[in-house]
Amino acid sequence: MSAFVGKYAEELIKNAKCIATPGKGILAADESTGTIGKRLASINVENIESNRQALRELLFTSPSALSFLSGVILFEETLYQKTSDGKPFVDVLNDNDVIPGIKVDKGTVDIAGTNGETTTQGFDSLGARCAQYYKAGARFAKWRAVLKIGPNEPSELSIQQNAQGLARYAIICQENGLVPIVEPEILTDGSHDIKKCAAATEAVLAAVYKALNDHHVLLEGTLLKPNMVTPGSDSPKVAPEVIAEYTVTALRRTVPPAVPGIVFLSGGQSEEEATVNLNAMNKLEVLKPWTLSFSFGRALQKSTLKVWGGKKEEVENAQAAFLGRCKANSDATLGNYTGGTGGDMAAQSLYEKGYKY
Repeated sequence: MSAFVGKYAEELIKNAKCIATPGKGILAADESTGTIGKRLASINVENIESNRQALRELLFTSPSALSFLSGVILFEETLYQKTSDGKPFVDVLNDNDVIPGIKVDKGTVDIAGTNGETTTQGFDSLGARCAQYYKAGARFAKWRAVLKIGPNEPSELSIQQNAQGLARYAIICQENGLVPIVEPEILTDGSHDIKKCAAATEAVLAAVYKALNDHHVLLEGTLLKPNMVTPGSDSPKVAPEVIAEYTVTALRRTVPPAVPGIVFLSGGQSEEEATVNLNAMNKLEVLKPWTLSFSFGRALQKSTLKVWGGKKEEVENAQAAFLGRCKANSDATLGNYTGGTGGDMAAQSLYEKGYKY
């Protein structure tokens, strides 16, 4: 049987294509309460609802920055929040032609009998939650599967569990009008070389697209959020051009042209590294049937957070830093980034071992 074509098919295709607009990308502002707490703690700001709201308002009302974004992924709390003037965040985004999205997974759990490999939970009442989020204004969703590289990892069990999970999530989203972002993240933890990462990425993506096909997912109404193919965190770094070549090759071998866009996660790279690597991919002169863009969290927000520091008087400066990163990544999606935005602060590594979202 071919893809499932339900009542939302045309809308899903239109929204996925819109999010994949060249020159635009996604801000991942869907950190859970615990994760955002760590970010706020790094600038000595208390993790309370009003501070979480203030940070998100700073980002969403940043003058001109939204013109470089096509989507923003929200956490459930944020989907229902408003600006200090009482305007719902969803309306702020829609008024700026930015599509609101929602994180729908409930984190990872260990797969028994494996060496710390995980699968993602969140299927309980997923359909009902998606319907509720659609009613609240969300038009796309995100679900993060996490895999790792080791002597015998990712195992076939882990690959199949996560591929099937992503496919089941994707079809449930589409039944309820949400474009699913399919995110199989292979962590950078380890001392492996780039070739091992490339092999693992190809194996995982091949399994994911087989599962999506088996579940009758409408690929034209989906987006892929993969890791870039890089050496492990404990290995020597390689040039952006090498990362670009290995990453695009892995994608060309596994991702069908029906998929409108690929939005990379930053995976703990510094802000500048993530942008430079994305730019190198878009400069590659090979056939790329999908838009190559970004869905960055840390790599769009880190400098902004530091400049803000929880102080009202720094909001304007923080928004200027955020605009700089959005513009840099927009340029990178077109292969036009010349480097240097954000200076030393943007060059700081954002790597965290075993990163939990």
